[in-house]
Amino acid sequence: MKTLFFFFLTLCAMGTVKAQIKGITVEDQQRRYLVYLPKSYHENPEQSFPLVFNFHGGGMTAAEQMFYTGMNKTADKYGFIVVYPTGINKDWNVGFDMSYQHGHRDVEFVQEMLTSLKKEYSIDEKAIFACGLSRGGFFTHRLASELPDTFSAIASISGPLPDSVQFFHQQANPISVMQVQGTEDKIVNWEGKPIAYASAYETFHFWLRNNGLNPKEAISRVFDKNQEDSTSLEWIQVQENGVSVHLLSITGGGHTWPGADPFNIGFPLGKTTKEMDMNEVLWDFFRKNRKP
Repeated sequence: MKTLFFFFLTLCAMGTVKAQIKGITVEDQQRRYLVYLPKSYHENPEQSFPLVFNFHGGGMTAAEQMFYTGMNKTADKYGFIVVYPTGINKDWNVGFDMSYQHGHRDVEFVQEMLTSLKKEYSIDEKAIFACGLSRGGFFTHRLASELPDTFSAIASISGPLPDSVQFFHQQANPISVMQVQGTEDKIVNWEGKPIAYASAYETFHFWLRNNGLNPKEAISRVFDKNQEDSTSLEWIQVQENGVSVHLLSITGGGHTWPGADPFNIGFPLGKTTKEMDMNEVLWDFFRKNRKP
């Protein structure tokens, strides 16, 4: 996702958001990220806090992801730390358009960030989560595959399972996964793309197999409370033995963050559903899937 709209938004809002800019060196390359501490953090010095990584889409910045998703308000409401990493050239190594094995060392970047964050902040190590949009969403599947013992759960919005993750994947320890996808997404196709990424349903079933869950145990619900936005939701989930896999399909939805303010950057992003607040759904999913 390329951006023009957010540049002005960032300039206007930067002074009102108390996010800290941090930097670390990974393989002789300087990497940066934003850290937002909830208002309750300094009021409870003895408490450990959940941590959510929020990965931007391709062509976006960490600040743009922060303002677009509006997750800081949710962090204040429920008391968790949010980290917004920055990809090299505003991208993430998800295995297509870049070598999975020899491209940017983004997994190592995440590991180095975690090491630094644990030293500086009080983090609940049983409640470390990741979410992302588009390329950032693709990347969360890689993290789930390679670091299932680090992350308790991941959620991808408009970024289904990359083919390279499937190819290089070895049976990972169980990890909870949520895939969110618009059926009318013209940027990342609901049906998948050959030699790039799987369909939304294939992604769902891949993680069911990884976690040893039976698709016959799936529970399906349909929501269409807001009749004005011409979208509806189908929510399919399987949960057993402390792990769950969800597929949230947005009928009529596009390549957007559900519940966010719609924007136009010159690309066919499609409709933003108002059937739900994505941040509320994410936090409910994360809090229910912390490590035992």
